[in-house]
Amino acid sequence: MVEETATSQRATTRIGKTFFMMLSKAGPNRDLSKGSRQQAYWDQHAEFIDGLVDDGFITLGGPFEDEGGAVLVVRAASEAEVRERMKDDPWYQNGLLELVSIKRWTVFIDQPD
Repeated sequence: MVEETATSQRATTRIGKTFFMMLSKAGPNRDLSKGSRQQAYWDQHAEFIDGLVDDGFITLGGPFEDEGGAVLVVRAASEAEVRERMKDDPWYQNGLLELVSIKRWTVFIDQPD
């Protein structure tokens, strides 16, 4: 019963919540012959992203290995908040990633942990 209640509580914290999906493409300074961890500014980018994960802002994300872009799923009140929180990412600042779009996304379907 305790496990069932905990699972139900986790599900209700996600279902019906509004997220934003942020889609990026490789920027002009991304070296497509190298993996993500071999790119310039990797350590700074990873530290920045880890901080946003720790804050609960980034929920899910990762690179498109073959084309150098990425997708992030974030929790925010508005698109403006997404842009404000991401503006200091070293990869956007230094042309390794370019923003393609930010889409509001409401989760209706989810699997319990």
